[in-house]
Amino acid sequence: MADRSRHLIGLLLGAEEDWPRAFEALLQRVGPVTIDGHEHEFGSRRLTIEPFDLTDPVRVGLVIDRLAYWYYHPREWLKKAALMNGTYLLNSPFTFQSMEKHSAYCAMLRLGLKIPRTVLVPYKNPVDNVRWAYTSAKYNQPFDLDAIAEDLGYPLYMKPFDGGGWRGVSRIDNKVDLHRAYDQSGEMLMHLQATVDYDKFARALSIGAETMVMDFRPDEPMHNRYAVSHDFLSPSAGHQTVAISRIVNAFFGWEFNSCEMLVAGDEVYPIDYANACPDVAVTSLHYYFPWAISALVKWSVFCLATGRRSSVDLHTERYFEIADDPDLDYDAKLERYLALADEHFETAKYQEWCASHLGDFDQRVRDWVAGPDFERLLRDTVASTYPEHEQEKFFAHFKGLTDLWVADA
Repeated sequence: MADRSRHLIGLLLGAEEDWPRAFEALLQRVGPVTIDGHEHEFGSRRLTIEPFDLTDPVRVGLVIDRLAYWYYHPREWLKKAALMNGTYLLNSPFTFQSMEKHSAYCAMLRLGLKIPRTVLVPYKNPVDNVRWAYTSAKYNQPFDLDAIAEDLGYPLYMKPFDGGGWRGVSRIDNKVDLHRAYDQSGEMLMHLQATVDYDKFARALSIGAETMVMDFRPDEPMHNRYAVSHDFLSPSAGHQTVAISRIVNAFFGWEFNSCEMLVAGDEVYPIDYANACPDVAVTSLHYYFPWAISALVKWSVFCLATGRRSSVDLHTERYFEIADDPDLDYDAKLERYLALADEHFETAKYQEWCASHLGDFDQRVRDWVAGPDFERLLRDTVASTYPEHEQEKFFAHFKGLTDLWVADA
């Protein structure tokens, strides 16, 4: 009789219900995985928030976190679980807490990626701290906001240095927009960022060693932002968008993240790539939703069954050595960075492992998406998202797109 290990995946959730239900349903379809005579079984549980002793045992071996970026208590529990119990984290608060969008811009500029010019400006209003109010009054230098904007060029974007959920993001077309947005920023610390004339807005969702690049239309309503378009980029730009997304994630140790890029011909300009809770809702991803949840299940199972360990040691000097090599042009550096990223994610090992141990899982996913359980999930999600008079229209919209995925898969 084979030895058995029972692995438990923790889901740390906010208000989401659609993707957790899908994850739980597909995880049940993985079944036991046998490696060298040792049988691995997988389950999940939704985590709750409660007092914890720093020496309390942790039952879950891996946590998919969708909450701790905004809430301190679960964030500190994740840190304890990782440091004291070796729990694997998607994502790591150790870097998402300290390496927000501002740090991410700086790091990727250091690697030579094509980040649009970005300027950090002081708070419009001093933060609610008596010491800071004094320092601000005594040491903050006056500056010409109009001159900075003119130097960057209109249109530009104003957005928080740490961001999240499109909070506080404004397109700035003129001085009126500029001062209105800055006045409304209050105690948020803001970037001004130049934009470029672009052909396509690409949004890449990376989960472990897998990446999906999608044709994103930010001006459309949320249900229509992701176009089902498979060849919307040139081969060179398509390769760069995948590579940049993987490089960002490997550099920071992130494993569940989205990256937004402006694409002009073969030129790719990353503009946002630090998203602790990337969008995985069925009502926005629709066609791409089955892929996303399947990838999340497969990566979680792979990490637990193979004993993959996470680390807070990022070894960024390996990337900087490449960045500082004068004999390498941009494309050569990107390939060297990508090799480090594939090493970090064990990409070849992951692909071989899935082929050997989850060979029929993709068919199980297709059967589930085509079946009644997914239809119920979709109906419930639409009912909780849209007013009653729009529900049939949106159900038909999303069902048509997910049926298209089944046909294409």
